[in-house]
Amino acid sequence: MSIEQRDQLVIIDHGEGDEPLSNRQMNRLFSSVLEARLARRQLLKGSAGAAALGFFGLGLAGCKSSSSSDDNGGSPSPAPLLGFSAVAVSSADEIVVPEGYSYQVIIPWGTPILGSFPSFSVNSTGADQAEQVGSHHDGMHFYPIDGSSDDGLLVLNHEYVEPRLMHAAAQGLALTSSALPPLVDGERPADQVRKEANAHGVSVVRIVKGANNEWSVQPDALNRRITALTPMEIHGPVRGSDFVKTLYSPNGTMTRGTLNNCGNGYTPWGTYMAAEENWAGYFTNKGDNPREHSRYGVQTGATSRYAWELADNGADEFVRFDASIKGATAADDYRNEPVCFGWMVEIDPFDPTSNPKKRTAMGRFGHEGVVFAPAEEGKPVVCYSGDDSRFEYIYKFVTAANYNAATANGSLLDEGTLYVARFNDDGTGEWLPLVYGQNGLDEANGFTSQADVLVNTRLAADFMGATPMDRPEWGAVDPANGDVYFTLTNNTSRNAGNVNEANPRVANRHGHIIRWKEDGGDQAATTFSWDIFLFGGDSGESGVDTNIGYDPNGDVLTADNILSSPDGLWIDPDSRVWIQMDSGYTDPFGNCAMLVADPTTGDLKRFLVGPIDQEITGITMTPDQKTLFINVQHPGEGTSATDFAAGNYTSSWPDFTPATRPPRSATVVVWKNDGGIVGS
Repeated sequence: MSIEQRDQLVIIDHGEGDEPLSNRQMNRLFSSVLEARLARRQLLKGSAGAAALGFFGLGLAGCKSSSSSDDNGGSPSPAPLLGFSAVAVSSADEIVVPEGYSYQVIIPWGTPILGSFPSFSVNSTGADQAEQVGSHHDGMHFYPIDGSSDDGLLVLNHEYVEPRLMHAAAQGLALTSSALPPLVDGERPADQVRKEANAHGVSVVRIVKGANNEWSVQPDALNRRITALTPMEIHGPVRGSDFVKTLYSPNGTMTRGTLNNCGNGYTPWGTYMAAEENWAGYFTNKGDNPREHSRYGVQTGATSRYAWELADNGADEFVRFDASIKGATAADDYRNEPVCFGWMVEIDPFDPTSNPKKRTAMGRFGHEGVVFAPAEEGKPVVCYSGDDSRFEYIYKFVTAANYNAATANGSLLDEGTLYVARFNDDGTGEWLPLVYGQNGLDEANGFTSQADVLVNTRLAADFMGATPMDRPEWGAVDPANGDVYFTLTNNTSRNAGNVNEANPRVANRHGHIIRWKEDGGDQAATTFSWDIFLFGGDSGESGVDTNIGYDPNGDVLTADNILSSPDGLWIDPDSRVWIQMDSGYTDPFGNCAMLVADPTTGDLKRFLVGPIDQEITGITMTPDQKTLFINVQHPGEGTSATDFAAGNYTSSWPDFTPATRPPRSATVVVWKNDGGIVGS
C-alpha cells in the first residue's frame, strides 16, 4: 500500500488544546481480555519464566511477598519502600500530604525572576512576562549547584496559557477557559499576543533552601526565560533541508520559540530536554494542507488556537503562525513554520547565552517528554518518548556513537536510529526502525530522505505497522533493573473492534501503565517482553464505572489507591514509581492526585492530592531525596463562563485572593518532617 493511500482526513478533536485525533486506517489489532494479562503475569512469576526472559530480580514479575520472613525463621524482609499512610480522596481547594509531611508553594505563574523583576498583575505587559515565571507549569528537573541539595536551578516547562486570566480586557466577560478576549476590528492587540507567547516555553530559576525548609528565588545571572519567541537552532538530519526553510531562516538552520512544552527529560551530560507536544493548533493554513501539516492536525481555513497570526502590529514574529503559501518560494513565507515544531528541544541551563537546539533525529510528533535510560560507558545512549494522542505510538532513539562521560554532549542526539514499538499479543515486542531506504521507507512509498522520514515520523510509523496506543504520555526507567514504564492516559474512542492486547479496554476512560524489559538487559535491543503494570479505575463499588482498576498484583483497587488517567510518571533512585493523575475532578476519584507504587511488592498508595480543577504534573527531587518538587497546573480551569464573569472561580489556589489574583499554576515543595527520604 502506498503512503498516499494511507493518508486520511484529520478530525479536529480539541478539548483544551488536545492534539487532534487522526482518523486513519489502524494497523494490526488484537482481541484481549484481562484474564489473559493476569495469566501471563502468573507465568512470569515462575522462576523459569523469569530466567528465560532475563529479568533482574522480580522485574516485570513483581509479586507481593507472602510473609515478613522466610519459612525457616530467617531475617525479616527489609522495611517497606512506602513508609507513609495513604491520604484520602479530597475535593478541597488545598494540597493534602501524608501525616508527618509538610509543603510550601513557590514560583507561581508571574513570579519575577530577572530583569527589572516586575510584580505579577493582570495589567502587566508582554515585556513584563518575559521576566516572570511562565504559565501552566509542567515537566521540570532540579539541577544542583556544586552537588548541593539546598541550592540549585529548577528548570520547568510551561505548557499553555488561559487567556482570560492574563488580560485586563477579559475581566468581567463571560469567557470559557479556552476563549480569547474580544478581537478589535478583527485583530488581536499585539501586546496580548506577546504576553501569551512569553508565558510559554521554559523557566530557569535559581532557588535556595533557607530556614524551616523553605525555599526562595535567588536573583542570579543563570535565571532565564525561554519563550515562544526565543531564537533556536535546528540540528540533526532535518537541518538545512527544504522542509524547514522559511522567510526567517532561508537556509533552514534556525527558528523561533518552543510551544506547548509538556513533559521533559534530562540528559546524561546535564542538559534539559523540553518536549513540544500539542503544537499543531498554534498554526493555521488557509490553502493547501500538505501531509507535514495534515497528519499532525494543523487547521485549514480557521484561525489558530490563540489567533496570534492576527496581531494588529503585523510583526513577522506573529505573522508566521499563518502557514499559508503567500510567496513564490518557501523562503518568502511561513508555509514550513509548522515543520519547525514537534521536536525535542535541548537547553543548557548553565549557559544562559546559548541558543536552545531542536534535535530532529529524535523524530517529529506530539512529544509528551523523553526519558533516558542510565547511560553506560562505551554503549549507545538510549531514550524513549510517547506521542500523546489517541491511537499514536511509543518511540525509542538509540545514538549512533557510544557514550563517553568525559566528552558526551548534545551532538550525540544528532545521529542514531529512531524506532517505533510494536506490542505483540503474546507479550513480546519489536522495535521497528524508521530508517530511509529500509523496509519500504523509500521513494516508492513517498519518502525521499531521512529528513522526510523524520519530518513525517507519524506516517513512517503508520507504514511500519506500529501498535496504536491509548495516549502514550510520560515514561520512566527503573534504575535498579532497566524496566521501562509508560503511562497510557485514556482513550474513550477505543471500541470492541480495535482493542489490542497492550490496550485491552473498550472506552478506556481511566487508562493504564505498560512496562517492558529489553531483551538481554540491553536497552538498545530491538526486541522486548512486556506486561501491563496497572489499570486505572475505581474499586467497582460505585456502580457507575465498568473500567474497574487493578493494582500491580492484579488486585482490585481500594480507597487508598483508586486513580484515573495516569499521566506524569517518575521512578526515584530507590525504585518508587510516582504516578500523577490528569482526570479533572470526577467521582469517586476526587481532585487529581499523586500516588506511589512499589514495583516489587505491588503496594500502591495515594501520597498527595491537589486543589480543585487542576492536574498534578512535573516531578523532581534534590540529590539527597529529602525534597520533592511537583507542579499544580491550571487550578480553577473548570470555572464556567458565567462564574468567570462574576469572579467566582472554582479554585482560588494558591493566593486565595481572587479579587486581585486569579488562580495560578505553581510549584509545590514537599518534605518529611523528620528529615528523611520523601516516600520512605
